[in-house]
Amino acid sequence: MKKLIIAIALVLPMMVSAQKFGHVNTTELFQQMPDVLKVKAQMDTIQSQYETQLTMMQEELQKKYQEYQRDEATMMDGLKQIKQQELQEMQQRIQTFYTTAEQDIQKKQQELLAPVHEKLAKAIKAVGEREGYTYIFDSAAMVHIGDDATDLLPAVKQELGIK
Repeated sequence: MKKLIIAIALVLPMMVSAQKFGHVNTTELFQQMPDVLKVKAQMDTIQSQYETQLTMMQEELQKKYQEYQRDEATMMDGLKQIKQQELQEMQQRIQTFYTTAEQDIQKKQQELLAPVHEKLAKAIKAVGEREGYTYIFDSAAMVHIGDDATDLLPAVKQELGIK
């Protein structure tokens, strides 16, 4: 038993020292990826389409509201109620459209960015395996990075073809 404890005490430090630790700032790297710029351009186009439609709906509501205000004094009570209900329904449609648009935009962005995240993860894994790292941490979320940890940002950028 005493020999086992001595053997473990001798081998354990060698095992710990054989581990390689690296870090990479995935946020910085992600922002530099050309694929992200392509996704941003696609998302700008999609968002612009929704904004155009929303603007048209708001302009239509504004026009109907101005017509209502102009004619309100001469309207019969029944017609006033119908016009008010129409305006409220239009406002609700606009709100529903806005909410749906936000959800669609968010879903599309996640859909378009998923392959980019996967590509980044594969590149980090490839560098880690090729260079024999035991652990690679995200330096964007690290509280402390010791001197013996290697910054793998340049190696992963090279893996991704980013200059």
